[in-house]
Amino acid sequence: MFSFGDNRRYYALDTYLQNTFGQKVYKLALDGGMSCPNRDGTLGTGGCIFCSAGGSGDFAASRHLSVTQQIDAQIAAARQKTVNSATSYIAYFQAYTNTYAPYAILEKLFTEAISHPMICALSIATRPDCLPEETVELLSRLNRSKPVWIELGLQTIHEETARYIRRGYSLSCFTDAVARLKAAGISQIIVHTILGLPKETDDMVLQTIRFLNTQPIQGIKLQLLHILRDTDLADDYARGDFEVLTQEHYIDLLIRCLEQLSPETVIHRLTGDGPRNLLIAPQWSLRKRSVLNALQHELKIRNTWQGKYYSR
Repeated sequence: MFSFGDNRRYYALDTYLQNTFGQKVYKLALDGGMSCPNRDGTLGTGGCIFCSAGGSGDFAASRHLSVTQQIDAQIAAARQKTVNSATSYIAYFQAYTNTYAPYAILEKLFTEAISHPMICALSIATRPDCLPEETVELLSRLNRSKPVWIELGLQTIHEETARYIRRGYSLSCFTDAVARLKAAGISQIIVHTILGLPKETDDMVLQTIRFLNTQPIQGIKLQLLHILRDTDLADDYARGDFEVLTQEHYIDLLIRCLEQLSPETVIHRLTGDGPRNLLIAPQWSLRKRSVLNALQHELKIRNTWQGKYYSR
């Protein structure tokens, strides 16, 4: 079995952070005050079909605060929730599309974040169709100061599904963005995928995983499909157009994804967090610790691990 440096059978983000920074590091969810081409009328007005009004930033700090104020507030909140003496944090621009603004605004926001003395890395969630060359050059320059991570919401490689979820860009746009970010020397390229999308079979999900093995990425988020209130996806679910995955099915599919995935790819997420006040289904996903324990138990029972069936 590939050695991941702890008792887990996959390359967990905690392990990567410990190996890279020599200590436990926490992510701070920030809001840069941006929108999204799927919301401002450029591509559409409703956002992706699964996206809440918060633009995937439901846990982010208030956009009415400055970046420095958001960082300080999130650090204070993290210390109230957990007993920690962390001295390093990751500034995570999470809400909406965080390169969807003029260059001058991005430079100001990202420079302020990366200059904070307690920030050890900058993580930016965005879309591959919102990465013009001047923005990539800015990210490359910042990356020479502290590590810059770029998170891209691919979700699936299948174009029919992409149209259904209103992703708004082609697979070739994604591969082009990844190649340009790689050439710019970005420290981590992290890809978001969703397991359980309507009309996608398990084999289709595994095809997405195998495709990502061919891309120069360093991390992945394996996200369970959440049905959130006041989304178009919730309307389809209410009509009975599809069913959500059971916990047993999800863990089985998750394990099969891990088995196919390169053992060098860092696992940034295995379930995801649906806001309790917005989550319609699946309700079992609220028991996150229980789900992760069940996954680890099943990995041991099957005597399997990340990369077991990986092939270059």
